[in-house]
Amino acid sequence: MSSAPRVGVLALQGGVAEHAAMLRELGAEPVLVKTAEQLAGLDAIVLPGGESSTVDRLLRLFGLREPLRDAVLGGLPTLGTCAGLILLASGIEDPAPGQQTLEVLDVTVARNAFGPQTASEEVVLAWGRGGDVVRAAFIRAPAVTRVGEGVEVLARHRGEVVAVASGAVVGISFHPELTGETTVHRHLLSLVAARRGLPA
Repeated sequence: MSSAPRVGVLALQGGVAEHAAMLRELGAEPVLVKTAEQLAGLDAIVLPGGESSTVDRLLRLFGLREPLRDAVLGGLPTLGTCAGLILLASGIEDPAPGQQTLEVLDVTVARNAFGPQTASEEVVLAWGRGGDVVRAAFIRAPAVTRVGEGVEVLARHRGEVVAVASGAVVGISFHPELTGETTVHRHLLSLVAARRGLPA
């Protein structure tokens, strides 16, 4: 029997505990990542929601930006939710002053595209090509405004792209961890299994 996949959760700010709990529920071993050293030995990583400009500053402050970028570019299965999607993107339409991204996913995003926190909503979205649906919570969510070559669109909301994938990198605008929705995290673990050469 193979060992449980070790899945990092970037633990600088935002919805860390909820992602860790969901990963544990799915049989993975969550690892809270605050330093570059903690990236070693991971099978995947989740970049949770929060405040994207704050997480960007903390990544640089703690010397995590380049090691994390290198890990993702090296093929580490990665899921970015809400602010995590913004961090992964190659560009932001309306960045905060000095805001940077990891530039590992060839999309452009617009922050807070679905309105302020008071406009938060929970919806059901069609997911991927297999007829699946996901329950998604949108909270000050970004939207993908440009999709690069080789990037697959996985979901749309109100006509806007809200979930994309490229290789082993998945970026979504919403919060599945707040609705108990496991589809996206199971997709991440299937990428781990594929990388290990195991059945999903």
